[in-house]
Amino acid sequence: MDAAIDFINEILWSHLLIYGLLAIGLFFTIRLRFVQFVFFPEMFRAVLGSGEKDRAGITPFQALCTSLASRVGTGNIAGVAVALYLGGPGAIIWMWMVALVGMATAYAESTLAQLYKVRNADGEYRGGPAFYITKGLKAPWAGAIFSICLILAFGLVFNAVQANSIAEAMEGAFGVPKMWVGTAIAVMAAIVIFGGIRQVARVAEIVVPFMAASYLLVALYVVAINITEVPGMLAQIVRGAFGLDAVSGGIAGALLNGVKRGLFSNEAGMGSAPNIAAAATPDPHHPSSQGLVQALGVFIDTLLVCTATALMILLSGALVPGSEVTGAPLTQAAMREHIGVAGEYFVAIAILFFAFTSIIGNYAYAENAMVFLRAGGRVGVTLLRICVLLMVLWGSYESVTTVFNAADASMGLMATVNIIAIGLLSGTVVKLTRDYRNQRKTVRKPIFDAADFPELAGEVDTSIWSRNR
Repeated sequence: MDAAIDFINEILWSHLLIYGLLAIGLFFTIRLRFVQFVFFPEMFRAVLGSGEKDRAGITPFQALCTSLASRVGTGNIAGVAVALYLGGPGAIIWMWMVALVGMATAYAESTLAQLYKVRNADGEYRGGPAFYITKGLKAPWAGAIFSICLILAFGLVFNAVQANSIAEAMEGAFGVPKMWVGTAIAVMAAIVIFGGIRQVARVAEIVVPFMAASYLLVALYVVAINITEVPGMLAQIVRGAFGLDAVSGGIAGALLNGVKRGLFSNEAGMGSAPNIAAAATPDPHHPSSQGLVQALGVFIDTLLVCTATALMILLSGALVPGSEVTGAPLTQAAMREHIGVAGEYFVAIAILFFAFTSIIGNYAYAENAMVFLRAGGRVGVTLLRICVLLMVLWGSYESVTTVFNAADASMGLMATVNIIAIGLLSGTVVKLTRDYRNQRKTVRKPIFDAADFPELAGEVDTSIWSRNR
């Protein structure tokens, strides 16, 4: 079984998805006329919009924070350290490049999720790749495969991995037994997830800004106290990115590890964030508006949070190729150089916040997938919540290597399905973007009306997308 899973992951993650995610990002960047750059200021207006009276959805800011809760995890601390260790300082530039094109992918998939969203039994908005695959491509079987893979990967296994990271960090920094840590995490997670997606969104909009701001402020402090070293560090990053500095495999190592870190961290094209994007009431009331919000999420995750970790490591002198100090221990070693022993505690607490918010964010995605599978009633959702909590307990004290590989395979399959789907539906994304762009030139707030798109008749809920809703 392990050999089969490893083979699938080798095909998906070493070949197909690396090139596929890059290609789809470049495709949308060009076809949408560099939407992520042209509309960058618009992203902030879309996030802060909350004037819509439709309360069937969460606010755009809550949707952003919930997607960031899932995106910003232990990979932003440990994963970046591994990328720098294997690829050298130059990996950071390629990490930036893949995030910039990934913003276009994130825009496209979340715009589609908004367009094809529906109301659940409680009148709340739900949607995502499974819904636009079913409605837009008339392929419900593919939507079901996507949903099952999402529940297995994000809802269950990845939450065990995040719990494992928290338990190890707390035990290493404070000596707290893993089982006690796991129990505490499960209790805190239960308080949040038993309130459903709305409760997750409310917690995320408080915790995530605090979490991200604190981490970025520490990074700014580190840069400030090492300001004289910054020019040399930037030169080292540029030399490493283009193979002018013989370190950690040169340009090949920098390119491969930077691209992987960027893709795995920001999740653009994976089909995860669109699940919460669909739950939002956008303002302006247009599908493209929420697409812009999630594009900003990629920017924050990679170009801000991942970069913060990279800068703290590179300015510390702790990055020593061949030292075998990598991952979270490397980040801890870097922080110890900057602020002493308190640095180890800071990294442990950061992992606690990053990983816990990932658990509740991942749960929100899984609950959305349950709605598509018509198992989103009280019994089905309760069973999901219990399974999530059991996986948190189990993951806190067990080795999760094998199941993590299985989750990688599930995520790889759902990403493959999603890439194909958004590519086939790219014409719709282009029309929506053109409509938003044209309206923005003439009116203060673009409004999407399904009646203006007769080709979508029978595919979208006109009660949601109508000027007279």
